Amino acid sequence: MTEPTHDEAHGGALGSRLNWLRAAVLGANDGIVSTAGLVVGVAGATESRTALLTAGLAGLLAGSMSMAAGEYVSVSTQRDSEMAALDLEKRELREQPEAELRELTALLEGRGLSHEVAREAAEQLTARDALKAHARVELGIDPDELTNPWSAAWASFLSFTVGALLPLLAIVLPPPGRRLTVTVVSVLAALVLTGWTSARLGAADPKRAVLRNVAGGALAMGVTYAAGSLLGAVGA
Repeated sequence: MTEPTHDEAHGGALGSRLNWLRAAVLGANDGIVSTAGLVVGVAGATESRTALLTAGLAGLLAGSMSMAAGEYVSVSTQRDSEMAALDLEKRELREQPEAELRELTALLEGRGLSHEVAREAAEQLTARDALKAHARVELGIDPDELTNPWSAAWASFLSFTVGALLPLLAIVLPPPGRRLTVTVVSVLAALVLTGWTSARLGAADPKRAVLRNVAGGALAMGVTYAAGSLLGAVGA
């Protein structure tokens, strides 16, 4: 009998990729909403294409850099915690290997294995790679796939930038009389897409996610446009 091949991603790797994809979608969504709110607010005060372009570019750059810096700091902190946990595990394995073997056995027993099978599995895993075994079973960390802060920062920067480009282009490219309509329609359509995508990736109800996304974006644009119109009316 031919043994089946396993070309598909394993659960952990697939879950990691889905998390990254979900984060990218949410980053793009942030870029859409924040930049749309900014340019629509400015559009309420002025029809100057230069002012709209300046405000949109400033919002895009500030938002993307902020997202990248925040993600870098967050993931760096997570990586530092993972490295510290692995260093502690290395020391414990070096100083008290028998206690660590018993601990690994108990953890495997907690997953439903009998004591005898758990002990044998723990011994085999320890002989193969004790640190990796404890990292995965005890800590939930894969030493071969530690989080990379630079990858996270670039992913956040790019996803926010891609999302922010839509409202920026939608507000500066059309003629003055159609800018607001084109921007609002484009943004709401994009929010439908990002809401649906994030819901599907999270196995949630797409209808609720889309409704929340669209309502939030519409509210943001409505509030900023009202504020811009008021400031424009009083000549501020």
